[in-house]
Formats: sequence, C-alpha cells, structure tokens
Amino acid sequence: MLRKRDKGNSSCFTDTVKKCLGRHHCSDLVSPLSKRGETGRIKICKVTGDRAICSRIAAMGVYPGVEADIICSGKGSRCILKVNGGTVSFDADVSQNILVTNL
Repeated sequence: MLRKRDKGNSSCFTDTVKKCLGRHHCSDLVSPLSKRGETGRIKICKVTGDRAICSRIAAMGVYPGVEADIICSGKGSRCILKVNGGTVSFDADVSQNILVTNL
C-alpha cells in the first residue's frame, strides 16, 4: 500500500536534485570544471548530464549555487574540490558536466 506524501514533507535531497537543472544565473564567464587549469575559489553554476550523474554529484554536495575551492586541477584530467569542509574528486568525464565560474 502506498502512502500519500504531503507537499511540505519533501526531503532535502530531493530538493537538491531538482536544483541540478541549474536555475542560478552566473555573471562571469562559465566553463566546465575540467577546463579549469588553475586553483582558486569557484561557484557552481550548473550541473548537466542525465539524472543519475546529477544525483550522484548532488549527493557529494556539489550543486548550483555552492561555492568551492579547487585544490588540484589538471586541465582535462582529474579535479579535486573542497566543498563544505570535505574533499571530493571527479574524473574528467564527470567534471565536464559541472559548469563553474570564478569568485
């Protein structure tokens, strides 16, 4: 038997996944995370890709509007981000789906 869910009873994770569509506007030049060749502070503008990629990235705390630090960036290779006190690593294929701008 299925239970009806109240509108006010949605989970934070569900809301986070919905934000992956990237309704945030970024004012500066936006480029994929994989194309960044320098370390520094960034803002996540949009996460592209299918639903599975988007939800996996959101589960790691990376979604539009979040500010992060690029710790290690190899242009076209792996990228390491410091997000919300934790460190996450993305390969080149996944980091291609994360659009960022400088802060």
